[in-house]
Amino acid sequence: MQQLTYASFVESCIEELKALQEEFKNKYNVNSYENWFYNQVKGLLTFNTGQNEINFRYEEVGTFSTTSNTWKWAWDNENTLPEVKENIGRVKDFGTESNFNKLTNGYFESSEEEAWEFTAIATKLLNGIGVYRPVSDHLMIFMVILDHLDNQEAQDIKDRYVECADHEYRRRAFVCKHLNRQHKVGFEEAFETVENMELSDDDDLQAWCAECELVREREGEWSDNSMAFAEIKLVCELCYFEMKELNLGHR
Repeated sequence: MQQLTYASFVESCIEELKALQEEFKNKYNVNSYENWFYNQVKGLLTFNTGQNEINFRYEEVGTFSTTSNTWKWAWDNENTLPEVKENIGRVKDFGTESNFNKLTNGYFESSEEEAWEFTAIATKLLNGIGVYRPVSDHLMIFMVILDHLDNQEAQDIKDRYVECADHEYRRRAFVCKHLNRQHKVGFEEAFETVENMELSDDDDLQAWCAECELVREREGEWSDNSMAFAEIKLVCELCYFEMKELNLGHR
């Protein structure tokens, strides 16, 4: 069997992406929308005009700097949030298996043309439906669009997040009114948690103080009385773990 070469693989990926991108543009007509924005925390790429909106899940491939002419893979970028680089490691794994060094080195001199080649490879390996490339200052950000979400699916994702004055948009969490980030009051939670853990659609981060736990135990459950005592409030995930760290001393 003839060994796969990097050049031939790139060429086939580019040809596949050209056809795929044409199909994507014809189906979703994203260029007709007035605005676009992306949110790493939510993993959403959104296009809208007024109330008319369309949403996609995306994975960041990497960034190309027009000032230094360098490429950085998302899996090697600490500024890229985990929510949008969960799967890009597949490209690195494929590069290791195939001995394609440009897919395994995190940061190196490159070109915009190569950045598109890397994006074509990622699109193939991640089974993307298209690509998008916003520009932020001197950085070109290359994305694989994973799938289209209907408005309800997108809203369900958005509802899981809360805007925090200290941490911008993060996953929501629920705590009693007594928990804070200044004083220890004890920390009880619905289930054992770690930062950035995956949560099912039915689960939320939930915690309460030692005094609330005493009331809950006295009531035998989360009753109207214990809920009234707790006065549950909404916070962001990072605030939640700062409270946990303060009270328990580990994260």
